[in-house]
Amino acid sequence: MNSIRSTVLLCAGFITIVLAMFVLSVTRTPQLSDQELRAAGVFLLPKPRALADFNLQDQSGAAYGLESLAGKWSFIFFGFTNCPDICPTSMAEMGQAERELYAAGDMLDDPLQGVLVSVDPDNDSPSDLGQYAQAFSPRFLGIWGAREDLVAFTQQVNVAFAKVPLAPSQQIADAPPGYTVDHTGNIVIINPRGHYHGFIKLPHKAETIRLTYQTLAAQF
Repeated sequence: MNSIRSTVLLCAGFITIVLAMFVLSVTRTPQLSDQELRAAGVFLLPKPRALADFNLQDQSGAAYGLESLAGKWSFIFFGFTNCPDICPTSMAEMGQAERELYAAGDMLDDPLQGVLVSVDPDNDSPSDLGQYAQAFSPRFLGIWGAREDLVAFTQQVNVAFAKVPLAPSQQIADAPPGYTVDHTGNIVIINPRGHYHGFIKLPHKAETIRLTYQTLAAQF
């Protein structure tokens, strides 16, 4: 009798463990290994890099500097409102990832802040940037700064940008010379301590952005 009872208890214990492992596998936050991150185009610095303060502003005119990065994961894309393809595509993917995380309640402890920093300050205004960024998520920020202040920030996160004149065939008659802006297409990752943590290369996908955030937030 005792042996039967022991067998039953062992079977019940085994079933409990299997069920617990199943529930854990279903409910735990998805995480990617370092190898999986690299394969997805996500590159993390061996040691996150502290940033010097910088002087930019958000769409409302409020100062946006180093203190603005504290307490959240900032995923920053550098682009401009007249960008024809890469910028809206990347912002749309980042917006989808952020909305999914927000809807799932995954950002309560370490929020994800999506940010668009303009690399065309001569044409983009802070208010235009805000409207553009919030078209992808109502919680996104549009950030503007004078060219010298932008350079002081972008150089710290390995982002480059430059005006490029349009070809003569693309110019509009009787209008000022047109141009576009070439720029680095990475999504820059800043951790809640305000340190440069890594970047996500093109092409950007919502799933990669979402899993990257979940992995970093779980390990930080």
